[in-house]
Amino acid sequence: MKLIYQVEDKVKFGPLLVFALQQLLAIMTATLVVPIIIGNGMSSAAALFGAGCGTLVYVLFTARKSPVFLGSSFAFIGSMSAAFAGAASVEVGYLGIIIGAIFAGLVYVVIAIIVKAVGVDWINKLMPAVVIGPTVAIIGLSLAGNAVGDITSGGLKNAEGASVASPHVALICGLVTLAVTMVCSAYGKKSGKLIPFIYGILAGYATSVVFTLIGNASGADAFKVIDTSSFKALVDGGVSLKTFLQAPQFTFLTAFGGFGGLSGAYVGTIAVAYIPVAFVVFAEHIADHKNIASIIERDLLKEPGLHRTLLGDGIGSMVGAFFGGCPNTTYGESIGCVAITKNASVYTIITAAVGAIIISFISPFIAFVNSIPSCVMGGVCMALYGFIAVSGLKMVQNVDLNKNKNLFVVSIILIAGIGGLTVSFGAVTLTSVAAALILGILANLMLKNAPEEE
Repeated sequence: MKLIYQVEDKVKFGPLLVFALQQLLAIMTATLVVPIIIGNGMSSAAALFGAGCGTLVYVLFTARKSPVFLGSSFAFIGSMSAAFAGAASVEVGYLGIIIGAIFAGLVYVVIAIIVKAVGVDWINKLMPAVVIGPTVAIIGLSLAGNAVGDITSGGLKNAEGASVASPHVALICGLVTLAVTMVCSAYGKKSGKLIPFIYGILAGYATSVVFTLIGNASGADAFKVIDTSSFKALVDGGVSLKTFLQAPQFTFLTAFGGFGGLSGAYVGTIAVAYIPVAFVVFAEHIADHKNIASIIERDLLKEPGLHRTLLGDGIGSMVGAFFGGCPNTTYGESIGCVAITKNASVYTIITAAVGAIIISFISPFIAFVNSIPSCVMGGVCMALYGFIAVSGLKMVQNVDLNKNKNLFVVSIILIAGIGGLTVSFGAVTLTSVAAALILGILANLMLKNAPEEE
């Protein structure tokens, strides 16, 4: 893939801000939604702040050679819920999710030390292209259901949590978003080709506004695609400084009140909830970095080195959780954004991280992002997730699929991943991506010495 901006390239200040905003819009919805899922008063703005800080830590440890944004990890949702469920108070729960992130981060640190000592050749042998290619494809394909589900929903929710907006209206808004994104990327000149997601989101949002205005004028909820409650919350009680600027409710501030209720048994519960999941996410870490490496055509496992990416991810997760409660992980949306725009400049990532920190204090912007309908982001994600899947399939281009041993490995990974195979061990669940990867590794090891076919 011919990149417009290489990893080390510096971008002029004006375009840099726009590119960084595009990265933020690509990752922001997912980052903000994790605290909402967990509840217990967790702050989405604090999670965004933590993601920005975690990304800067990652960039530092990777010596500015890996252009990936870190955001809130969905893999730890079960672990975070367990931390609150077993806590004597909400304050203890907040302390628990910080301790849990430290446990998970230490797993990465230990693995990084081992990798530094023995190298990465064993990983390349354990996960050759025939294994890692379809696994990367599964990362995108496993999210396909989310994108399709989002593109037909938006607006206010009923008592059961379902969208009251018509799925047909939402679909129109999502398809407008997707169409504008595609046209800008394929036919656009200069900015259109480089920031297609911004144009797509703005077009989808504008279409949603039109439908919502029609719904408000006619009293028809089916046309109300945008939920304006996030804006109304800004002016509840009148306009004040908090309407425009508000410090996030950082996790550590609440966690400080939980030390009195901490117990050894609870810390043990946290360790069991977080440590096994960290090993699962490690597999996805490898797949993500193989993916971005194929896009920028540089082996990130050797330079800056897997030990550095692990340290950046692990320490970044600790920092992110300290401020926002959520362990961080490399985001496929960010990688997809690099692939589509062909902008791999790490300075875009740095600017996006700084922007996330600043924006977390700006109430209207957080409200705007929260108001972007699911259907609009679904339209964007159809392209983002698709590009992740395609980049994985490109890795197997040079694999001889006429050989049954290779065909079996690829087939098993694709079917296990697309089929949604998960395996649970108590509170720990292997995601479909991790389960597919493990099956692929085992199948490859079983068949790698098979005699060559006539």
